[in-house]
Amino acid sequence: MLKITLLILSIFDKIYQRKIIKKFLEIFDDNLDIVFDVGAHEGEFIKLILNNFNVKTIYSFEPSEKNFQILNKNIKKIRSDKNEIFLNNFALGEKEEEKKFKQMKESSSSTLNNINTKSNYFKRKNFFLNISPNTKFFEEISIKIKDGASFLAKEKIEHIDLLKIDTEGHEYFVIKGFKENLNKVKIIFFEHHYDQMLLKNYTFSDIHNYLINNNFKKYAKFKMPFRKTFEYIYENKKYN
Repeated sequence: MLKITLLILSIFDKIYQRKIIKKFLEIFDDNLDIVFDVGAHEGEFIKLILNNFNVKTIYSFEPSEKNFQILNKNIKKIRSDKNEIFLNNFALGEKEEEKKFKQMKESSSSTLNNINTKSNYFKRKNFFLNISPNTKFFEEISIKIKDGASFLAKEKIEHIDLLKIDTEGHEYFVIKGFKENLNKVKIIFFEHHYDQMLLKNYTFSDIHNYLINNNFKKYAKFKMPFRKTFEYIYENKKYN
């Protein structure tokens, strides 16, 4: 059942990804200078973006050591002389700190947030993924978190074409961590969960208002297949 479920999801996700790329192509030409992939998991977004754009430099951030090892292997297979890909085994957030991270059995759902195991979404997800209720859903590990503003200063990065954030309920803090340097970002692409599985202490309105107050405007909104999750593109108005 698990293999069938994942196969169906992958088919619908590929169709969905075409919609995302189509929107990106409205904004960018075929060339991207700098891309940040925050919450890189196993390199899915890196592969997608390299298959559709000529990218000069990618900075990826994945705090899970388990995911990072797979990410490193996957990127070795697709590296070329045409681009530079820097893999960072830490998270981005609002400030530099160490926190407990939940490495989920279904690794793409790993999160810094607490999990509401009584939520209907959590129960449905585990049913379709064939995860037994008696299974230990996650193990807690310590991870390092750095803020985007400090990273940009250290690496002397003056602009980011595309900032992608997929951090399972930590997106707001990643954005805030760039502080005044958020104005160096042209496009922010992030997800937001509306299910009750992830216990967040912020809402979508908090993200939206923060971005509006920092000179961004909403460009596009997408409903992810079979999930109570939306993805958003926000554009920095100074690049219009």
